[in-house]
Amino acid sequence: MSFYPLTFRLRHLVFASLLVFAASAQAEAVQGRDFSLIVPAQPTDHPDKVEVIEFFSYACPHCAAFNPSVAQWATKLPSNAIFVRVPVSFGRPQWGQLARTYYTLQDMGLLEKLDAAVFTAIHQEHQDLFSEDNIVSWMAAHGVDGAKFRAEFNSFSVTTKATRAEQLARNFKVSGVPTLAVDGKYTVTGQNFDEMLRNASAVVEKAAAEHKAGKS
Repeated sequence: MSFYPLTFRLRHLVFASLLVFAASAQAEAVQGRDFSLIVPAQPTDHPDKVEVIEFFSYACPHCAAFNPSVAQWATKLPSNAIFVRVPVSFGRPQWGQLARTYYTLQDMGLLEKLDAAVFTAIHQEHQDLFSEDNIVSWMAAHGVDGAKFRAEFNSFSVTTKATRAEQLARNFKVSGVPTLAVDGKYTVTGQNFDEMLRNASAVVEKAAAEHKAGKS
């Protein structure tokens, strides 16, 4: 085992500390660069936490590519933040069927099992999952009771959630997906997925500080 001279190690530690400080300074979210304002600000379903919403669609290839990264990122959110996904259709009937699919899987407790598989089926296997019958057939082929899935797909609960999702997208002025919105006040920006997630972390930190200041 080799050891660096003490003076070298001290210089290295000082330099590393400066890098950490610089990285922290750069991590501070800046309006116009890292996020834009949602005007007017929107209420959230979790006012006691920093709510992060991902607006997405199973039909969107960018959402499919983003999904593994944002799913991993969401697991590392602090305890004072919560991650929510909202499927949108922008008024497109086929996308609307997929929004209903998301909420049906959610209500049936099948998201963890089949969420990524829906993306894969559409974008890698090029399967047509844009009609109710095709979706039910695909679910049945993946071990889901087709009759139960269809009943839930057309349930009042799923209809209500899908309708509200569309209203949320309008209220948040979502023009494309994937979009990350933080605390009902900020839309995260970025040139690529990695940058978007770095900026999202900084905006979550900013919103958390605002929550703390509001309670003090």
